[in-house]
Amino acid sequence: MLVQAALALWRANGYAETTVADICRAAGVSKGLFYFYFPRKEDLLFEISMQSTDAARDTARELSHGPYEISAVVTATLSSLERSMRRNPPELIMEMVLEGLRYEYRALTSSGEVPSRSTLILGELFERAVAAGELPPHVDAARLARLAQSLISEGARHWAAGAYAGSSFTEVVSADIAVLIAGFRQLPPAKHVAPADHLAQADHLAQAD
Repeated sequence: MLVQAALALWRANGYAETTVADICRAAGVSKGLFYFYFPRKEDLLFEISMQSTDAARDTARELSHGPYEISAVVTATLSSLERSMRRNPPELIMEMVLEGLRYEYRALTSSGEVPSRSTLILGELFERAVAAGELPPHVDAARLARLAQSLISEGARHWAAGAYAGSSFTEVVSADIAVLIAGFRQLPPAKHVAPADHLAQADHLAQAD
């Protein structure tokens, strides 16, 4: 009810111009009920953006069951996200991207821990790909997912601003992520040095001095 009312008003009148009172009036609820669920208007915006994120993640999850190609799953997932974005005006897409970044920043700076709600669309896909051998075992799936998410967020922002001219969001960002994945495939396995080896190396350097 609140989600539908807010989206209708934001699409018609703009995000900045729409107040909590406007949303409550359109939804037929009190401000008290609004604030029971959402401390701020921005929290409602984040919830709506997470619905698109969750839907895109579900697409990746469904397509990665059974035989699959990572690039095909990424492209289909981004296409799903783009269809969702096309229903909203550019200003609203910008606000959603920025609020997602603010959410991660608040979570990390307040607790130093990973946010309770994952904003990573491709995290599960990459984890599954490493486990299944679709990506080399030394690939850090979490780091790859974070970098891919940065490309998705920036891609959404630039697409909303009209920076891609005749190209679609899916075309540009899927190509960027393909390059990122190729780079991770080529990275040599990280060398893990045992603590004793670190001490031996330090002792050797000290003797050399």
